[in-house]
Amino acid sequence: MAQHQLDRTEARRIAVRAQLLTAGRPADLLSTVKHLTLLQVDPTAAIAPAADLVAWTRLGSAYRPADLSRALEHDRTLFELDAMIRPMDDLPLFLASMADVPHSARGREWLAANDRFRTDILDRLRAEGPLKSRDIPDTSQVSWQSTGWSNNRNVTQMLELLLRRGEIAISRRDGRERFWDLAERVYPADVVPLPPDEARRIRNSRRLAALGIARASATEQAIEQVYVEDAGEEAVVDGVKGTWRVDPTLLGQPFEGRTALLSPFDRLSYDRARAGHLFEFDYQLEMYKPEGKRKWGYFALPILHDDRLVGKVDAVVDRKGKKLTVRAIHEDVPFDTDTAAAVQAELDDLAAWLGVERHNP
Repeated sequence: MAQHQLDRTEARRIAVRAQLLTAGRPADLLSTVKHLTLLQVDPTAAIAPAADLVAWTRLGSAYRPADLSRALEHDRTLFELDAMIRPMDDLPLFLASMADVPHSARGREWLAANDRFRTDILDRLRAEGPLKSRDIPDTSQVSWQSTGWSNNRNVTQMLELLLRRGEIAISRRDGRERFWDLAERVYPADVVPLPPDEARRIRNSRRLAALGIARASATEQAIEQVYVEDAGEEAVVDGVKGTWRVDPTLLGQPFEGRTALLSPFDRLSYDRARAGHLFEFDYQLEMYKPEGKRKWGYFALPILHDDRLVGKVDAVVDRKGKKLTVRAIHEDVPFDTDTAAAVQAELDDLAAWLGVERHNP
């Protein structure tokens, strides 16, 4: 099969189109998540929780966070696993690999040593669930030892293991707190795991459809792996070293762009190497940096305009004061009149969606 030759403009437009960030917005939340394959759960809400902000960026102000809660907690069309919200239809792609959890020898030894603890949790959930972790007593035989936050947090560690093993599931959330229950009461009863090789192939293909263009192999990142192995077809991008994999269905398609304010966790820009190669975009999430060392802000929002990432917005929401404060708009290149007006309009829409007044200090 011939190798596709792409210039950067075409490569960027493929990526933007795949991420549902063109002028034609998707119709509803479920179809959006099915196409994107995931929404990341992150507790940081300087503007809005990551999952809600990504959904708003695609769907516009018709989207409401209650839509996501209903899909997760009542309709069960979405589920949460490892800080990712995914379509329930994709559950068969994950079940087969759950049987191998934990993957490390240390984790397997700890689980085996605490088999009675595991049974205690399952029995309690069966009798009383859904429950918060604080409502589950620690009956561990061996404590989990770690130099990090998980040291001796045995209930949390066991719940996370049982979640990844497919024995329990997240039933709902109350703010940041998760309610745990038996998987059989959250997941459909008739779900059949796919063979691991087939599941891997399908996940790679769906990941490429969501990204449009990606590397065959790359460093894995926290949001989800960003490589797609042999999915799609091979391509090269002018001025960028190495080869890519591209979704051929997105080649040669018409493009009508728009302006969007992206979450720092948005998949269009989260892979920093890819954003640099395709968009020539420099960005870091600076919430963990001391204030004096930040270039763009605590939770700066990347700005997409047409097929370019053109800057960042430093903004924060005061929910008690019902105010969206725009501290700065960082222009990577000077905005023309149309770009500046489009960014201002997006900020007004964001404030309206949040139900607050916009404020420029």
